[in-house]
Amino acid sequence: MTTTAVPATGMPAPEGVAKKAPVRRVRLSRGGLIAQVITYVLLAAVAILYIFPFLIDVATSFKTEPDAAANPLSLIPQTWTSAAYQRLFFSSDFPIWFKNTALVTVFVTAGRVFFDSLAGYALARLQFRGRNVVFAGLIAVMAVPGVVLLIPKFLVINQLGIYDSYAGMIVPLLADAAGVFIMKNFFESIPVSIEEQARIDGAGSFRIFWAVVLPMARPALITIIILSFQGSWNELAHFIVSTQNPDLTTLTKGVAQLASGQLSQGTQYPLKLAAGAIMTIPVAIVFFIFQRRILNASQGAVKE
Repeated sequence: MTTTAVPATGMPAPEGVAKKAPVRRVRLSRGGLIAQVITYVLLAAVAILYIFPFLIDVATSFKTEPDAAANPLSLIPQTWTSAAYQRLFFSSDFPIWFKNTALVTVFVTAGRVFFDSLAGYALARLQFRGRNVVFAGLIAVMAVPGVVLLIPKFLVINQLGIYDSYAGMIVPLLADAAGVFIMKNFFESIPVSIEEQARIDGAGSFRIFWAVVLPMARPALITIIILSFQGSWNELAHFIVSTQNPDLTTLTKGVAQLASGQLSQGTQYPLKLAAGAIMTIPVAIVFFIFQRRILNASQGAVKE
């Protein structure tokens, strides 16, 4: 006669049901707990250090002129007022600056996503003579400071007849070396076997790129969108050498003139910081929407 082992609960374990492993709670030692608390305190201090200037920016934009001059670091205005924002939107060219910046940013972001992905796919997959030379030139361009290219860029824009126009502001920014480099590395992490299956089904190179590979590169594309939006929205040097018409002034150019005192008299702290606060909002929105989808360069797309 055989006996069945009964668990401590008094009931036999039903067949086919896996037993749950006991949950073990890791208890930190006193020294480990102190180290963790110190780490969080330091991280909080660094976070406050970074966010404090932005809080001063927002708070000062709601102050009066005397209050901003007397209490520049105060986060609570003595008298709340929106006069700075009213003056920006109803008594200045700020809406024109915002419109120009939004227009250029949308076209530049869309162009970079398309052209960077095309160029990255060509360097990663297409076999042609001089491919390594092109890639070496791409790396060389990334190493050159942007200031060095300002005068050649101005000469090219002037020779093409697109100076002082939206074309001169947009076309030179439609592709960038860093974006091509990111897309090339991501496309190389995608298995070639996936493209071979589509090629057997009769798909051409562009269709494979557009319908098969590009949807798999969504993390890289989101990275390009964030970097392109932020870069074109905050661009200043290129707009200085490509335009001089006041009707084509962008936010960065206009706010720089405002901060230097060219467009106003006195300190005008609330007005200047209100313009700066509004300028940061679109970039912050885009970043917070896509922050979880930013490409992790250490991870590939697909593993075979």
